[in-house]
Amino acid sequence: MKEPARILVVGGGYVGMYTALRLQRKLKRSEAQVIVVDPEPYMTYQPFLPEAAAGSISPRHVVVPLRRILPRCQVVIGEVTTIDHAKRTAAVRTLATAEEGAGAIEIHYDELVLAPGSVSRTLPIPGLAEFGIGFKTVEEAIGLRNHVLEQLDIASSTRDPEVRDAALTFVFVGGGYAGVEALGELEDMARYAARYYHNLSPDDLKWVLVEATDRILPEVGEEMGQYAVRELRRRNIDVRLETRLDSCENRVVVLNDGTRLPTRTLVWTAGVKPHPLLAATDLPTNGRGRLPCTPALRLRDVDHAWAAGDAAAVPDVTSDDPDALCAPNAQHAVRQARVLADNIVATLRDQPLADYAHKYVGSVASLGLHKGVAHVYGRKLKGYPAWFMHRAYHLSRVPTLNRKARVLAEWTLSGLFKREIVSLGSLEHPRAEFELAAGTGRHPEAS
Repeated sequence: MKEPARILVVGGGYVGMYTALRLQRKLKRSEAQVIVVDPEPYMTYQPFLPEAAAGSISPRHVVVPLRRILPRCQVVIGEVTTIDHAKRTAAVRTLATAEEGAGAIEIHYDELVLAPGSVSRTLPIPGLAEFGIGFKTVEEAIGLRNHVLEQLDIASSTRDPEVRDAALTFVFVGGGYAGVEALGELEDMARYAARYYHNLSPDDLKWVLVEATDRILPEVGEEMGQYAVRELRRRNIDVRLETRLDSCENRVVVLNDGTRLPTRTLVWTAGVKPHPLLAATDLPTNGRGRLPCTPALRLRDVDHAWAAGDAAAVPDVTSDDPDALCAPNAQHAVRQARVLADNIVATLRDQPLADYAHKYVGSVASLGLHKGVAHVYGRKLKGYPAWFMHRAYHLSRVPTLNRKARVLAEWTLSGLFKREIVSLGSLEHPRAEFELAAGTGRHPEAS
């Protein structure tokens, strides 16, 4: 009998998880074995990170456990370090290899799906690596929530006006979805929390959004982007367009217009770049480090290798521009995963492949509780209707009925009861208290 094909899926995000999910549904065990490799045992639904940071959704409901949703796949928790496609092997470093002191294990495959996603795109700005905070993972989102609440505690308890001002100044760099939605949700949360401090008021907090271009949220169109700017400024949020961050050394943000802002909070959301793994393979990449693909999502001029999502340069066949590529966003990634999985099935069964074609229908963005903007199917919405559409859309897209029900229940309860404004920053260093009690001294990171 013919041996089952080994399909290696690198990455457990949108593309990786949805591809594996569709493969396990459409392929028999005798046809293929699907192996999914990712450093984390879960997929993060990133559009819900701002609400998780604001406390509207529990962090555990923003993630989907891979082993639970992919019971017929082999899930390996580890990091792919190199890929030798000529030999059809991938080197994987797992927790066990680290404990054993051994080298990376080799996984052999017949078909390769590259979906490692992207990482934050940083710049060589002085002080950024030391003081910047990212907003791409659930850990970063919850860490930022704890950090913001801790700044209110610092400002409330200090008598030093400089320390107080720096604690109450929050700077976000990047006017895309991540930056605007995170700022909107956290400003809402902090303004609500300030009422519980006897010596703080919402007007004491200073929020600054720095964007290098002349607009924010370009995906929702120019008109809705301008509305978003007006809405944020109406809430006393300082929106700086056509402005760049020059440095942030010693917790002082310096902008290219000469502005100096002492701050203890600098959130960096200024774009993403392809995962560094792509440079550790023998596969071709384009000028931006992404994998050039055919409309069928197969790597161009490479057999048995597939890609989609942030890591892939996929032609947009619905565009009049022959050089147009699909935007690296969740709307395309989820749909590309379905076509990619179907094409792998077709390849194994000697059937014709299908091209990926999806016309971009629009975008929705939240600006905080009950506030949003949307540009969908040519219709423009703002305020509460756009916010409601934002929630309805993402509720329909979050994987599994279990997660949908839990998120909807939390939204319902949050509408009936008051916000939770507790900082659990100590969770980041759980052994600190025990080490202190054991007489070893306070853990350096616990102070």
